[in-house]
Order: sequence, then structure tokens, then C-alpha cells
Amino acid sequence: MSAGLHRRTLLGAWVAAGGLGACAAAMPQPGIVLQAVADGVWFTQGEAALGSRENRNFISNAGVIVAPRGVVVVDALGSPALARELLAAVAAQTTKPVTDVIVTHYHADHVYGLQVFAQAGARIIAHRAARDYLTSDAARLRLASSIAEGLTEAGTRLVEATQWVDGSTLLDIAGERVELRAVGPAHTAEDLAVWLPARKILFAGDLVFRGRIPFVGQADSRGWVASLDTLLALPTLAIVPGHGPLSRSAREDMLLTRDYLAYLREHMGRAVAEFNAFEEAYAATDWRRFDALPLFRAANRMNAYNTYLLMEQEALRKR
Repeated sequence: MSAGLHRRTLLGAWVAAGGLGACAAAMPQPGIVLQAVADGVWFTQGEAALGSRENRNFISNAGVIVAPRGVVVVDALGSPALARELLAAVAAQTTKPVTDVIVTHYHADHVYGLQVFAQAGARIIAHRAARDYLTSDAARLRLASSIAEGLTEAGTRLVEATQWVDGSTLLDIAGERVELRAVGPAHTAEDLAVWLPARKILFAGDLVFRGRIPFVGQADSRGWVASLDTLLALPTLAIVPGHGPLSRSAREDMLLTRDYLAYLREHMGRAVAEFNAFEEAYAATDWRRFDALPLFRAANRMNAYNTYLLMEQEALRKR
């Protein structure tokens, strides 16, 4: 599947999801709270919900690493307003400046705050595979839709990296040894996992959705499963997922996402191989292992349908 088609399908799925989120009842707006991961490492946790005006699109996580010579942020949240709040929360913990922001992938809820960090002088680091998306109609339309629906503010713009990486690399960032592990195409083409070997902490981006149904869209689920198999080999003490609470049960929580993806592929793949229609296959699948998880009703059917289409494409390539 081309990158453009992948992103356009994700756009359509996101618009549908955003529409559902906009129906949420009014509630107090969530704010940025830094939770401790380890000495000098924090993260802020977004809501386990679809993006909406009420939650300000605060549905993803961001990480904060205080290094010897500065602060490294992992992902920039879903609006400039949220990014400004994150900068203020960092300033309440340390007088060191934010020198770098690492982007795990260019989905809206992780990157619409980037301009705030760029304006503050931070270097933006991301995988080069995201560049095609940033100049695409899909990216422009999604941003316009996000502004129109109140998920982000007027004036939000897409920000390219100031340092692109082409694969896995080891960097010294502000005195902290940081391994960037290129694990895409998986959730996106440009997935980067951030590994702190001295601390044994993994910032997994959207490779891991802890305690909730992941958003699959038109992801390369075969590559996603393979990437999680690779990350499972790390001696991880704590995972900051792209969505959901901090994990100190690394294997268990990575396996939840991995097994869900494998389950989708198994059952939708069997349906394709047996020439069964999607509706029939979906109704015949036993979802009881996952149906109590948050966002199951909002996301599971869409995830299954997109996996069904992906399995059709994989089957055609084999012929």
C-alpha cells in the first residue's frame, strides 16, 4: 500500500472517530500532570478517549527526561496549548532548558504541539519516512479538520524535524545516551521507539496501547507484531506507552497489544482465505478477551475491517 493511500485511509478513520468524540458530554478540561517514572524521568498521560473539544485532544502521552545538560521531551501532544502547559510543567521540575524533542511518529495527537518547542529553540528529531506525509494533502486536510472541530487552535502548523534519522541510531542528547530504534513500518512508516539503556526505560510511542484497544487504521500490522517481538527482547523495567498508564509489567503489556493485533490477523486472514464476507467473519469472531477494554466499541469494528482489507492485499501479493 502506498504511503499516500495509508495516510488518506487513516484520515477518514480519524474523522469518523473525531465525530464520535465530539458527542461526549461536557466535562472539566484535563490538565498536564507529570508522573514520575524514575529519578529525572516523567511522563504525562492523556485520556483513554477519542479526541474531542472537551478533552482538548489530550489523548496521548508525552515523556520528559532530565539529562545532564538539558531536557529531552518525547512527543509534543495534540495542540500548541497542551505543549505550552507541558513546557510549564517541565519548568516547575527543573531550570534546565528543553534542548530536544523526539517524535515517535507523526500522528496529530503527538505532534501538533511541536511548534511551541521549536519556537523555544529545541531540536526536533524524527524518522525521515514522515517527510512525504508532512507535504501531503492528507496532512493538510487533517490539520484543517482538527482546527475546525476545536481539537487544536487556529494557527497550529505542521513542523518538520530539524534532524532526520534514516534508521536505528545511538545519540548523545544533552549528555544522555539515547537509542532510537526504527521499528516501522508498523503503526506508521516512521515509528521510532526511544530506549534509555542506562535506565532500562522504553518510550514505545503507539506501538503499545496499555489497557485499551489500539487504533490500528491501515497500519502494517505484520510489521507491528514483528516490532513488538523485537522490543520484547529488551530488559525493560518500565514502558511509557503512547496511550495509557505507565507500565512496570513490560512483557505483559506489550503482549496485550501484540496479541490483539495477531488475533485480528488470524481471524480476518482466515476469513479472507475462506472467501467469507467481512460482516459474517466479524459476527463469528469471539471478542470476549478484548471487549471489556476501553474504546472497544469505538475502535474494534474499524480495526477488524481495516485488517480484513489488509489481509486481502497480502493475499493478492502472494498470488
